[in-house]
Amino acid sequence: MPFEEARLRALAAGAENRVGLWEEILRGADAKVVAEFGVWRGNFAKKLLGACDFIERYYMIDPWAQLADWNRAKNAQTEDFEEIFQEALAATAFAAEKICVLRGTTKDMIHKIPDQSLDFAYVDGDHTLRGITIDLARVLPKMKPGGLIGGDDFFPKPWPNSPKFEPTMVCPYVIYFAEAHDLPIFSLPLNQYMIEVRGQAGFSFTDIVGQYGDISLSRTADGPPRDKGRNARRAGRQAKRRQRNMAPV
Repeated sequence: MPFEEARLRALAAGAENRVGLWEEILRGADAKVVAEFGVWRGNFAKKLLGACDFIERYYMIDPWAQLADWNRAKNAQTEDFEEIFQEALAATAFAAEKICVLRGTTKDMIHKIPDQSLDFAYVDGDHTLRGITIDLARVLPKMKPGGLIGGDDFFPKPWPNSPKFEPTMVCPYVIYFAEAHDLPIFSLPLNQYMIEVRGQAGFSFTDIVGQYGDISLSRTADGPPRDKGRNARRAGRQAKRRQRNMAPV
């Protein structure tokens, strides 16, 4: 059953956190088979499984490992990935009978999820352009007709706090993905989005939160935030040049 815009707006207006928002959406959709891509320490999985007792199967997909080709902050060498993996297992141990842990990348693990089996997929892993492209392309065949794809970090602007890392390209890519497959997509509060996997539905983008009027990359024409230390050093050099130019001959 498709979600009516008025119904989603009512849920969005009352949402205090993302778990509460998705709990209500999944309850309305009677979502029994769920997959989370990008589990990290298991906090979201723990809360969602605790709130949604109707979930019967929960796939947890995450490499829990340093990746040579992933330029993001969470891929830092200082992270103890085995410790983080064990944290995720401990956090969700109360629902162990429902959980299927797939430790690896989406490309490596996705074949272990049957086609057209997921009621809900939550994509919260690699938010680079490459990562979100691969995740959504591989996830779509796994969705039941009428299933929902949701995700986090749907920011209006793509650049993270540091220019050292790849930008977050969930927006606008997920909108273009939905358009390419003629699927409805909704913006939700708390930087969430939702795609309905409904054949023949046709593409539409409903901006419930009103933050995505311009999704073109030209809106960030200034590029990534500049390194503050570099800016300070540059300003210091410029000040010294001005002092030299003003010095009496």
